[in-house]
Amino acid sequence: MGTRWQSSDAPRGQDYDARWERLAASGVGVHGEADLIESLLSETGGSTVLDAGCGTGRVAIELAARGCAVVGLDADPAMLAAARSKAPDLRWIEADLVDTGAHLGEAFDLVALPGNVMIFLDRGTEPDVVDQLAARLRPGGLLVAGFQLQTGRLTLDRYDEITAAAGLQLVDRWATWDREPFHGGDYAVSVHRRPA
Repeated sequence: MGTRWQSSDAPRGQDYDARWERLAASGVGVHGEADLIESLLSETGGSTVLDAGCGTGRVAIELAARGCAVVGLDADPAMLAAARSKAPDLRWIEADLVDTGAHLGEAFDLVALPGNVMIFLDRGTEPDVVDQLAARLRPGGLLVAGFQLQTGRLTLDRYDEITAAAGLQLVDRWATWDREPFHGGDYAVSVHRRPA
């Protein structure tokens, strides 16, 4: 995901997983992304997912357990090592999202960008990343991205410009992965479709 992620102080590998384990142990639902993705796939009749910026595989592994055919791709070797240790039978690809096309030839029903992936990309690479991911969608396929909206970072207006330039159409936007209506705020989940 470029140097913005690598230069951040975000927890990596097992430290990243420990946060989610603590939340789950406290009774907090930690699979909102997988719930929404599974629901969208059932609505469209799809089953294949590219988890772009998959990190330690939290979402990809949950989707695979629900019967989806998932590929995880991430540039961070420590995060992927954690993913591989938990689910060695899944396909994990170490690559930067701007090079997705060089590492994947197949198309997917849904490309997921949970976990604030879009705001950890190197500034200015967002259009290239979205172009690469849009090219990995089957006709009618969905690009689903959730990210924080903060001053000085990617805005929704800019994200919509980038997705439109990649030939994608906005289908839905929510404030959470649980489909809470979006009325502004500091987080958005956007669903864009590649025309059939």
